[in-house]
Amino acid sequence: MSKTNPGNYFEDFKIGQVLDHATPRTITEGDVSLYTALYGGRFALQSADSFAMECGLEAAPVDDLLVFHIVFGKTVPDVSLNAVANLGYADVQFKAPVFPGDTVKTSSTVIGLKENSNGKTGVVYVRSTGTNQMGAIVLDYVRWVMVRKKDEAAPAPEAVVPELPDRVDPSQISLPHGIDFSGYDSTLAGSPHFYEDYEVGEKIDHVDGMTIEEAEHMMATRLYQNTAKVHFNQHQMQNDRFGRRLIYGGHIISLARALSFNGLGNAQLIAAINGGSHTAPTFAGHTIYAWSEILEKSDLADNPTGGALRIRTIATKDTPCEGFPDKQDGEKRDPAVVLDIDYWAVLPKRTIAV
Repeated sequence: MSKTNPGNYFEDFKIGQVLDHATPRTITEGDVSLYTALYGGRFALQSADSFAMECGLEAAPVDDLLVFHIVFGKTVPDVSLNAVANLGYADVQFKAPVFPGDTVKTSSTVIGLKENSNGKTGVVYVRSTGTNQMGAIVLDYVRWVMVRKKDEAAPAPEAVVPELPDRVDPSQISLPHGIDFSGYDSTLAGSPHFYEDYEVGEKIDHVDGMTIEEAEHMMATRLYQNTAKVHFNQHQMQNDRFGRRLIYGGHIISLARALSFNGLGNAQLIAAINGGSHTAPTFAGHTIYAWSEILEKSDLADNPTGGALRIRTIATKDTPCEGFPDKQDGEKRDPAVVLDIDYWAVLPKRTIAV
């Protein structure tokens, strides 16, 4: 019996199967600094303890997406080591803040399976849950991934495709305990635009671009302990259809989030991700741009000092976004688009309801 882990292939998954993932990870201030070095995020709540304390928190929380990537990275050896591509996300809910010194671990349950018509791959749906050292859920989400079959002659399982919500209901948004924006300093935050200043249907070109370097992407995936072969192994990928390593889709999400500061600088927390898809491959050397559209606004029942914006952010490669590239005639997507993500972000209100 082999002592090495070849990863699961499509035929290894079963509906209801529970996967408890190695390895627990204590998130440190060093991880936070390295994450900032990789993406250059400038959101004040995650950048300064003093700012976070003025907003009612004990310290600056770990960036929501760093938590997502680390929780996600735990799942890779069991879910997507033999993946062709990660396809999408839904019902992503950030349940509790994570602070430096907290330890997170992850488990997943297989909730859907569907073999592809080529008989060589299939789509696996999992719900993954990240918990901290006290057992509290910090993140819960669904993702689906295309996985290779080891034996193409293996019979196809009965197709089960889970029904997923189109959006996380804003009543389900969980805010960090004690957060209060009533004394919010917009000068220190770097943006004068509060919740009230955004309108449904408004589009924002985030203007800036950021070029992906191979070394940075490799460092990022190692930071998350994401061992997917498509990101790490050039020797193997040189024989794949693209001939080179794919950039991890979460890397694009973090780049788009960092770029969105220019226009959404007060969007301090990502409360939930309603859905997301990686619509085209990205490689080192591509420059990422982004634009956003405001889809919906919602007051927060339990916190009158903030409001939630439902935002759709589109990221492109090598294409500035002043023209808001999206779907073309006949609903065909602009080939420059690499990410389409729909999420709820929490902003302070200028006027506090009494």
